[in-house]
Amino acid sequence: MSLSVFALNCTLKPSPNDSSCELLLRQALGAFAERGVYGELLRAADFNIKPGVSSDEGDGDDWPLLRSKILAADIFLLGTPIWLGHPSSVCQRVLERLDALLGETDDVGRMLSYGTVAGVAVVGNEDGAHHVSAQIFQGLNDLGFSLAPNAVTYWVGEAMQGTDYKDLPQPPEKVAQTTQTLARNSIHLARLLKASQYPGEA
Repeated sequence: MSLSVFALNCTLKPSPNDSSCELLLRQALGAFAERGVYGELLRAADFNIKPGVSSDEGDGDDWPLLRSKILAADIFLLGTPIWLGHPSSVCQRVLERLDALLGETDDVGRMLSYGTVAGVAVVGNEDGAHHVSAQIFQGLNDLGFSLAPNAVTYWVGEAMQGTDYKDLPQPPEKVAQTTQTLARNSIHLARLLKASQYPGEA
C-alpha cells in the first residue's frame, strides 16, 4: 500500500537559514523513508500565509497550495520551535488557516481531513515540549486529523543555555527512538485508515 507524507516546518526563519526544527523533521522523514513512505518538507515562512480562517484569503495568499499538499498526503507532520513556552506564531497561523476545515465536508458529511494521520515535531532550548505538543494535538484533533500513539518527537535543551538541536553531533538515543516510533505508528494508522475510512453521516 503506497503512502505519502508531507512535513511543514513552522520555524520563524525563512530558507536558507539553519533550523533545528528542520533537522528534526528531516530525521523524521528519514525514518518514514526507511519504511518506504516518502514525501516533501516545506518551510511555512517561505510562503505568504495571510491571516484569516478561510481556505483562500484572496490575491497573493499562498495557503491554498500548502492546504492542498496537507490534504493530499496520508500523513501530515507539523513541526514547530518553542517560543515563550508556546508554538511559534507561524504554527499558530497554520492552525488558524486549517480552521476552515471545520466547515468543509465531503459528500457523506466527513471533514476533508478525515483519514489523514498527523504527527508533531517540537524543538526548543527549555522545557515545554509536552505543553506545546498538547496544544497542537488538541487543535489537530478538533480539525479532524487522526493521531497515532506517541505521535510526537521532540528535543529540548537545558534551561538558560544556548545549545540548539542543530548543534548536536548526533541525535540523542531517546530522540532517535521516539522519531522511529512516530514514523512506525503513524504509518500503521495511515494504512488502516486507507483500507477502511471513517464512516460518514448515517
